[in-house]
Amino acid sequence: QVQLVESGGGLVQAGGSLRLSCAASRFIFRSYGKGWFRQAPGKEREFVAGISWNSGSSTYTDSVKGRFTISRDNGKNTVYLQMNNLKPEDAGVYYCAADTNRVAADTTPQYWGQGTQVIVSS
Repeated sequence: QVQLVESGGGLVQAGGSLRLSCAASRFIFRSYGKGWFRQAPGKEREFVAGISWNSGSSTYTDSVKGRFTISRDNGKNTVYLQMNNLKPEDAGVYYCAADTNRVAADTTPQYWGQGTQVIVSS
């Protein structure tokens, strides 16, 4: 069982930055695909970014490309989401996710964190 704990959410003005962190409970996390999803009020949860466990290649939803960066630190069993130039439409609950396979827009990861709230004021 892999437990994921997110942190780093909060209130930020439009144009500002936040860095989300997701710490995993097991060292084997390093061999898992990892990613971030988000859910805004009244909307379905959507894929934001994913990173492969081996090559470190990443994918992003179009709306965050050039503004968000996903990265991982295998030594710390942690995955990050650097969010720059935040917009009000980026607000929502952000969830960390992991799976033994890849994490992408067309997947449903096996493991999820509890979520961290991001609020962007205009």
